Amino acid sequence: MTTTTATPRWFKSSYSENGGACIEVCADLAVSHGVVPVRDSKNPTGPALTVPTHAFSTFVAGVKDGRIGAF
Repeated sequence: MTTTTATPRWFKSSYSENGGACIEVCADLAVSHGVVPVRDSKNPTGPALTVPTHAFSTFVAGVKDGRIGAF
């Protein structure tokens, strides 16, 4: 796997409320590495879960079409 020297750009959904129960994703590595890192927005220096792009896409599609509900 090739490493990148660019600073990852993390973002939250525009639907996120400011209640603190949010995740952030970094789409920078999706094309080049095939992964989408996910982290807790309250702990930006903590660990990130690295999810394969196909799994993340399936998750997002499930949320959008209602197969996966809000927690």
